Amino acid sequence: MATAPLIVPENDPKNPRPFPLPRLAGPDNIPPHVPKELIRSVGLPFGPEFNKDPYEFFPRMHETLPPIYYDVGPVGNAWQLLKHEDAFFALRHGEYFSSASSTPFPRDPNDYFYFLPIEIDPPTHHKYRAIVDPLVNPKAVLKWEERIRKLSNDLIDAVIDKGECEFTEDFARPLPVCVFLDLMGLPQNMRDQFVTWVVQLLKNMQPAKMIGVMKEIGDYLNTAIDEKRRNPDEGMISRIVHAAPNGEPLTEKEVFGFVFFVFIAGIDTVYATLNNIWYWLARNPDRRAEMIADPGNINAQVEELLRVFSVTFSGRILKKDLELRGVQMKAGDRITSILPACNYDPEVFPEPRKIDFHRPRKPILAFAGGVHSCMGAHLARLEIKIGLQEWLRRIPDFQVKPGVEVKYVPSAVVGPEPLPLVW
Repeated sequence: MATAPLIVPENDPKNPRPFPLPRLAGPDNIPPHVPKELIRSVGLPFGPEFNKDPYEFFPRMHETLPPIYYDVGPVGNAWQLLKHEDAFFALRHGEYFSSASSTPFPRDPNDYFYFLPIEIDPPTHHKYRAIVDPLVNPKAVLKWEERIRKLSNDLIDAVIDKGECEFTEDFARPLPVCVFLDLMGLPQNMRDQFVTWVVQLLKNMQPAKMIGVMKEIGDYLNTAIDEKRRNPDEGMISRIVHAAPNGEPLTEKEVFGFVFFVFIAGIDTVYATLNNIWYWLARNPDRRAEMIADPGNINAQVEELLRVFSVTFSGRILKKDLELRGVQMKAGDRITSILPACNYDPEVFPEPRKIDFHRPRKPILAFAGGVHSCMGAHLARLEIKIGLQEWLRRIPDFQVKPGVEVKYVPSAVVGPEPLPLVW
C-alpha cells in the first residue's frame, strides 16, 4: 500500500498550536531513507571537541565531512549543510524549506504561541517584518551612532585607568544590550536580569530546564506589554503592541510571541561576536596595527571579521521531498545550515582561514539571509564598527591576561567567556 505524502503544515499565527511533527533525537530515531554512510555524530555546538576551538573546527568540517550529512545527537537529529551555496539556497527557497518549527524553545501546549516572525513562512511573514523594519533599516539605525559612540567611550572610561577588564561584563555585553534595551523601550536597571535569563535559556537547551526560564521571561514580558498598552512610547515593544497591519490589530498571542522572540534574539548574539573578535585581536597585535593604520577600511574589516566569527545556525524543516547534491531528503526532515562553517567554504572564500581585510566582497551568512535574515543586522554592524573604532583609538595595545585559559562554553550562540584583558 502506498504511503500518503507527509504534509508539513503552515503555522496560523492567529491560532497557534504545537507543531505536529516531533523532533527526532538519538540513534534510535534515524529515518530509514537516510544512508548509513552519511550518518555522523558531530557534537555541535555542545561537544567538547567543538568547544576546544570552534573557529578551527568550522573550517575543518569542509575537510573531514561530506557537504551534506545527517547529524545524530541528544538534542535533535537533522541534515546539516556545510556549503555556502546550499545554505544560500535553503535560506531563500521557502517553497522547500519551512521555518514553522525552527526554534527549539519549549512552550505550554495548552497556552501555545509562535515566535514571530521567525516561525511564520512567507507571505504572511512579511507583515510582521514591516512592523519593525522602520526601526532597524539602514537609515533608521544611523540615529543610534552618537549613542553607541558615547556609550563605547563611557564603558572605556570606566576601565582604561585600571589597565585591565573582564571584557564580557565591562564592554561586550553592556554595549549592545544597553542599545537594545533603549530600542525596545525596556529599563536599563533590569539589564543584568535580562542577560541572565537569556544566557540560561541558550546554554541549557534541555526542555525541562528551559521551561522555568521561559515562564520567568514570559511573566515579565506580559507585564511590559500591558505597560506599553497603557503608556505608548517610541520603542519596539510599543510599536508591536499598537500595530494594526491592514487595519487589523495583532492578537494577544501574536504580540506576545513577537515581543518574546525579539527579546531573545537581541540580547545574546552581538556580545558573543564582540568577544570572538576581541579575543582574536588580543592575540594578534600585528593585525590590530594593520586595522589602526587603515581606518578608511573599517567597513571591510567588520565584514571580514563577521565572516570569520559568525555565531549562529539556521534551522528549517522540509516541506516536500528534495534531492540536493545527490542526497535524497524527505518532507518532514529537519535541516540545519551551519552558517559559520558556510562562511569558511573554500569554493566561495579562497584560503578561508586567512583573515583578509581586502577580500573581494561576497555575501556572508553571519546574519542568515532571505526573508528571515536577522532584523538587527544593520544595528549590529554599526555597534561592532563603532566599538572597534573607539576601543582601538583609546586602547590600541592589549592582550589576554597572562595565565588565564579562555574557554568556549557550550551554547547555541558561539563565543568565549569570560575574557579578561590587560594593557
